[in-house]
Amino acid sequence: MLTTDSSPRARRGVRRALTSFASAAAAATLAFGLSAAPAAAEPEAPSNSTQAQYTDNILKGLNLEFEGHDPSRAYLFKLKIGEDAWVPAYCIDLDTRILDKAYYQEGEWSEYPGEGVFADSQPGKVLWILQNSYPEVDSATLGEEAGIDGLTDEQAMSATQAAIWHFSNGAKLSKDNNANVLALYGYLLEKAEEVQQAPASLTITPDEASGEAGNPIGEFTVATNADSVSLELTTETEGVQILDIEAHEINEIHDGQIFTVHVPEDAPDGEATVTGTAQTVVQLGRLFKGVEDQEETQTLITAGAGETEATAEVTITWTAKKPGESPSPTPSVTESPSLPPEESPSPNPSETESPSPKPTPPADDKPGLPVTGAALGGLIAAAVVAVGGGGAAMFLARKRRSGADDV
Repeated sequence: MLTTDSSPRARRGVRRALTSFASAAAAATLAFGLSAAPAAAEPEAPSNSTQAQYTDNILKGLNLEFEGHDPSRAYLFKLKIGEDAWVPAYCIDLDTRILDKAYYQEGEWSEYPGEGVFADSQPGKVLWILQNSYPEVDSATLGEEAGIDGLTDEQAMSATQAAIWHFSNGAKLSKDNNANVLALYGYLLEKAEEVQQAPASLTITPDEASGEAGNPIGEFTVATNADSVSLELTTETEGVQILDIEAHEINEIHDGQIFTVHVPEDAPDGEATVTGTAQTVVQLGRLFKGVEDQEETQTLITAGAGETEATAEVTITWTAKKPGESPSPTPSVTESPSLPPEESPSPNPSETESPSPKPTPPADDKPGLPVTGAALGGLIAAAVVAVGGGGAAMFLARKRRSGADDV
């Protein structure tokens, strides 16, 4: 029997034991649990459109006061679009901070992922501001056009950012701002007009497709402002081809055209990538959104143009073609369909013959002998004998033990 010692000494011993156990558990957690935590994965650069990365700030502006929004400082960002190429960019997402060294990919205005109303408001007016304000127009010229004396680069950039946020986030500058900033902000809002979006530098959509060997896989559309885009196929499977919509093999494509990937019928499961490359220009006013596999970052829009070698990559996967099933012979008009043996009609059945009274077992029952009344009685009798035999055996065993004790 277990006993419990409730003395103070015993209770103190229990507390010491529990404390030692807790300390050991904590040490084990620190030693194994925390050290084993995986490090955060580095985000990958986008693959199916022009790649970019926020690397630095070009110019730091003024701290701006808004009605209904928290104060925010204006910055002109440096967006790297190639090995040695970069373009200036503004924020079009006032309510989201920018992530240091964030990766970006080019997209259409309609793909705007930010917290504001850019895509559903007046994005064309944002483009007009970019075309007619700083840095596309220097601050001295801009001051003359707007009738503002002594306009500095910091003031011109800050007013431009504020005007952009007006259309991307519905933000309004309060009266508690620099006078030159307020003057240029008002000028830009008054003059802004809707302007058509510039074409993409290079995008291939969708970015992946799958199918079965023997069939064309995917319909990939190319959007670019380059004269042409070269296509390169990478796969370990022989016979895979890039085809245009007329089923001609190609290695070059142009803006607006579509290509597919053809896989031979006898190919096993596999995958391929198609990489498009073009010497192109990232135009002013192009939207750049953060890639999906990283922390959220504010959406940017280019405030200048830059030449680069753009690349876009799509992934194709396929499964081997399933073996064809041999077709069933077509039955003749007089031929009866085959039935299971128990359901086959007897030869030349008469029209008055009644169906067999024997019920058909459910389809999910396993085949076997039905449990009839006689068989069930036999099973019960056998069970009674077994129980009786077991009881007798137990009685004799106890009797022997009792006799042994008496001796």
